[in-house]
Amino acid sequence: MGQRVVGNLISVAGRDIPIGGPTPDVREGETLLRRTLSLCPDCYRLLPAIVVEREGKTYIRRVCPDHGEIEEIYWGDSDFYKRAMKYEVPPIRVSPNVQEVTAPCPFNCGLCPMHGDMTALANIVLTNRCNLNCWYCFFFAEKAGFVYEPSIDEIRKMVRVLRSQKPVPGLAVQLTGGEPTLRDDLVEIVKMIREEGVRHIQLNTHGITFLEKPDLMRRVREAGVNTIYMSFDGVSPKVNVKNHWEVPYVLDIAREAGMTSIVLVPTVIRGFNTHELGDIIRFAAYNIDVVRGVNFQPVSLTGQVPRSERDRIRITIPDVIRLIEEQTDGQIPVESWYPVPFVYVISEFIEAVTGRPQFKMTNHPVCGAATYVFPEFEGSGSERRIGRFVPITDFIRVEEFHDYLREKVEDIRRGSNKYLVLLKVISSLRKFIERDKQPEGLDIYGILRKVLLKRNYDALGEFHYKSLFLGMMHFMDLYNYDVQRVMRCNIHYLSPDGRIIPFCAFNVLPDIYRDKIQREHSVSLEEYAAAHGPESVGEASKYRRDVKALESGEPYRRAYAPFMEAWR
Repeated sequence: MGQRVVGNLISVAGRDIPIGGPTPDVREGETLLRRTLSLCPDCYRLLPAIVVEREGKTYIRRVCPDHGEIEEIYWGDSDFYKRAMKYEVPPIRVSPNVQEVTAPCPFNCGLCPMHGDMTALANIVLTNRCNLNCWYCFFFAEKAGFVYEPSIDEIRKMVRVLRSQKPVPGLAVQLTGGEPTLRDDLVEIVKMIREEGVRHIQLNTHGITFLEKPDLMRRVREAGVNTIYMSFDGVSPKVNVKNHWEVPYVLDIAREAGMTSIVLVPTVIRGFNTHELGDIIRFAAYNIDVVRGVNFQPVSLTGQVPRSERDRIRITIPDVIRLIEEQTDGQIPVESWYPVPFVYVISEFIEAVTGRPQFKMTNHPVCGAATYVFPEFEGSGSERRIGRFVPITDFIRVEEFHDYLREKVEDIRRGSNKYLVLLKVISSLRKFIERDKQPEGLDIYGILRKVLLKRNYDALGEFHYKSLFLGMMHFMDLYNYDVQRVMRCNIHYLSPDGRIIPFCAFNVLPDIYRDKIQREHSVSLEEYAAAHGPESVGEASKYRRDVKALESGEPYRRAYAPFMEAWR
């Protein structure tokens, strides 16, 4: 990429970026929580930064010599921040490192030897074309001014870089965009990725194309897509202007196609859809036969956003979790959520027992949080209603089990017989499970026993098909940027030039990564239209819905029946 440091400047992507500035002061009434590095939103200057606690919240602050002080809310609950940070784990170095260290993070992505996490999910942008115009979208062809669509051969090369990653080859890919279902060769792309050894393929989509091409869902499932990762910003038409009318039909198409793994993905914006978070979870529960979970994404504020606007729409992970607790009448409490690296100890234990490297999540603890809940229903048929949600923490003492496994990992490292330790763990499982509180028909002891004793992950199927995964992932923007976080990112983008680039570098610094890379491998809008027809890009390519026809359909009325009274 040609990065180099000259004096106090980083030369990268055709621009000189300054380095350094004064260390911010900790003020009266504040508690210093952490020192890190951040960026100036105006000039990208790399700056010393501090994370502080003040009045029950956490903030990140830095001072640019040219643009003054920049402070932003970091996490909306400092107690939750401290609980999450207890689960911080050591970094993992991955190889091969495509990028040598020639500049400080985040101006050296590739991955470089400074990076401290494996690739949990590798994004492949199949196209930047989209047939919608969502105002909060990162990018699409008309906004970019060009069309980016890597060939199958280019995609194969990217996947082979991922599969060469050590200590564990990359196993999961997300096909994204733009709107990836606009690719005519989508099925062939999925088959090729499977041939290259990728175990999990996720398709990130608004789902609308499945109404236009009803057989596409079955075809991509048979080709190897495991999960449909579908936008869903709320249950009401006022909130979910993207695909409210189409989602019920997509779910029925999934049922017919045998696609039983859909994850709903709401972008959470304060004051826009924050009153529908509980209903989003309820909607997922009513469709649990095909919906496996909800992954909430607090909005990342791209572009120049005034302070007043940021304060109005900004929301952080603890804020969303607190609202979910309120909107589920306390059934899904804050205490049932844990940061991503909480599960690190499970990988550590399996690695200690098997002697084989395992995939591990060494994310920064504030990057995301998750839990599992089990919906319990009352009645049947059209009278079926959700009685309550049972979080996994109601019947498993997860923190005690976490600490117990960590002790056993240390026992093995000190020379204890790993097979005896394994048997001891299995025999002790029941003391962490309150069997009288677990959902009816769920044998969590039997599932965990099979996983630990036989490493039979098929046993997790019973768990997944009775539960809803609830996740939370807050991608950064220039205002809340924390370099320590990007160094632990495990959601990466694969690039045609062979690099693997963390999400919060790729999209937050688009002129250095996303837009620069894609422009170099693109064609103009005019060239694309000439080759593929005038309806392939521009206004002619945009989707137009027949609202009246969609609202009159039985799938629509059935899917939204429990919610219509609130928004009609």
